Amino acid sequence: MSSKVQELADPRRQAYVGELGKLSVRMNKIKHKIAVVSGKGGVGKSTVTVNLAMAFAKHGHAERIGILDADITGPCVPKIIGLHGQQIQSGPVGVFPAIGPFGIKVMSMGFLLPSDETPVIWRGPLRMKAISQFLSNIVWGELDFLFIDLPPGTGDEPLSIMQLLPEMDGVVIVTIPSEVSQIVVKKAVTFSKKLNMPVIGIIENMSGFICPKCGLGINIFKAGGGRRIAKELRIPFLGSIPIESKICEASDKGVPFIVENVNSPANKAFMKIVKKVKRSLKTKKAQSQEESE
Repeated sequence: MSSKVQELADPRRQAYVGELGKLSVRMNKIKHKIAVVSGKGGVGKSTVTVNLAMAFAKHGHAERIGILDADITGPCVPKIIGLHGQQIQSGPVGVFPAIGPFGIKVMSMGFLLPSDETPVIWRGPLRMKAISQFLSNIVWGELDFLFIDLPPGTGDEPLSIMQLLPEMDGVVIVTIPSEVSQIVVKKAVTFSKKLNMPVIGIIENMSGFICPKCGLGINIFKAGGGRRIAKELRIPFLGSIPIESKICEASDKGVPFIVENVNSPANKAFMKIVKKVKRSLKTKKAQSQEESE
């Protein structure tokens, strides 16, 4: 038997090819796929992901948005979006994601764990396998946007996503104004560029504190770090999200912040970011069409 025939006859090879085929079918139904990344933890990346998805849903894409919580060992999207303890359903065609506010479809390892205290003690290959199955076996249906919340850093999960979805529209990088966070942002940008993944832009989270009583803004951290590093690296700056006490309260209650705080400065900032991201995707599409002609 030739090596080529042996390769095709290998059940593991056939299963791998079959999974890639399912992945392609699922992903072809999703118009835009955007990863949300950060160089370090503690910058509020998951909170930004959930509220950004909500902002897109409110901006004319209700029931056409999905969130994949790709942080296998530390999933927190279900809690933030109000789906904590939710059970997911499966059928002959695959596994159905949980449904959150505005019809947002959500998949997370958090739905599969028996309790909050259960740790996921997996090495890299198992985490990559889980992410591959989330993308290929979940019945996402037709979506306008799929936001992928990646764990911090440049390890297994971010690398897996980039390799499985080379056609992804790009990444949004979340940082805070501190110099330490700015340093690791450069690593995230370099990581994305090495994998030929477009950087849609930078969001500066926790950018000043808004007093809930008087509305006065105070710069707890240094201000403008995200804008400076975006200028230095020649990538778009998408906007600044101020600290508001209600953001933390909403996340703990499982109610996405922008659902109940329509007129807040943070809500308005998210809505501006939606417009900038859409503009970026439109420009990219136009450039792609020009190159193909």
